[in-house]
Amino acid sequence: MNTIHDIDLKGKRVFVRADLNVPLNEKGEITDRHRIKSFAPTVRLIIEKGGIPIVASHLGRPGGKRDDSFSLAPVAKALETEAGYPVQLAPDCVGAAVIELVEKASPNQIILLENLRFHKNEKENQEAFAQSLASLADVYVNDAFGTAHRAHASVVGVPSYMTVKVPGLLMQKELDYFKKALIQPERPLCVIVGGAKISSKLGVLTRLCEKADKVIVGGAMANTFLAAQGIQMGRSLYEPALFPQALEILGKIARRGGQLYLPVDVVVAPGLKSQGLSRNVTVQEIPADCMALDVGPASRILFQEAVQNAATIVWNGPMGAFEHEEFAAGTESMVESVGNALGVTIVGGGDTDAAIHKLELAHKFDFISTGGGAFLALLEGQPLPALKALDIAVE
Repeated sequence: MNTIHDIDLKGKRVFVRADLNVPLNEKGEITDRHRIKSFAPTVRLIIEKGGIPIVASHLGRPGGKRDDSFSLAPVAKALETEAGYPVQLAPDCVGAAVIELVEKASPNQIILLENLRFHKNEKENQEAFAQSLASLADVYVNDAFGTAHRAHASVVGVPSYMTVKVPGLLMQKELDYFKKALIQPERPLCVIVGGAKISSKLGVLTRLCEKADKVIVGGAMANTFLAAQGIQMGRSLYEPALFPQALEILGKIARRGGQLYLPVDVVVAPGLKSQGLSRNVTVQEIPADCMALDVGPASRILFQEAVQNAATIVWNGPMGAFEHEEFAAGTESMVESVGNALGVTIVGGGDTDAAIHKLELAHKFDFISTGGGAFLALLEGQPLPALKALDIAVE
């Protein structure tokens, strides 16, 4: 597989699909620059190799029409700061004005195309739209792992018209760490899965239980496993329809000699807004009128001990409703436990990422994936359209 290091970029225009879909507050200010910072090395390398980067991204969900509240203008300013080169924001991503801007582009600058999703043709992978984007450049670089699972025009259509196409530095890093996580992991391999619903991660759990030495399940997802074993969960969120699959996963882990860790105690309350009414109980003592909303202190210690001797740790999903302060301790404890672990630590998922950055502990993790859905799809073993378009096979 060729990489961006292997190709000649001198004097060439390079179409770079980036994932600069960053969160904005009500004032239109960026609240988390992680994706921009992660992308900056790729665009700097293109300029250092003599290329002219033409960067394309989406932002939010403008619904296929122009909406200036989703303009990439704030991203342009942030990218200029992080990359260290001037950024010129194009008025659109296609059209005569864009072509003229690209043709006049000089070295040592970045052209940032306006939001791809101002055009419905992006999500529809419309052929003429993809051709228009492809005509802007000589080389295609995909550095947007966060969109790798979407068959959109800029992800699969554009590279179909390009002879030279390679992953960017961030995409390459994502694939390298995936290899460390699941293809050739150092063992013991410990996988931590949390979040709200088992149905959203059933495929991931099914695959991981065949590979991991240890599986830790937290969050509301653990409720389904507990309820499937006959534990009364009160008003907790769980999915009775998935009891057979949950029990099958339990059996698979046991048969291959792996270890499954479920909460032994939980923090309960009548509801998320029941401020001051939360308390800790064992899982066998969950009241009929309460919900399990976080893992308890004994579970936090159990999980901490489980990750201590792991050589590789992969984590996706919070341990509870961490956005509410009363139910954040389980997730915060896991951030600290994984961050202090000696093994290789790989994290994916927006909620998990948010919890880590909230505690300002990102520096303690080896790798934080920029892709939520794409990270899960890769863990599950699904083919990613972006990788297929680059002729990359992941096994």
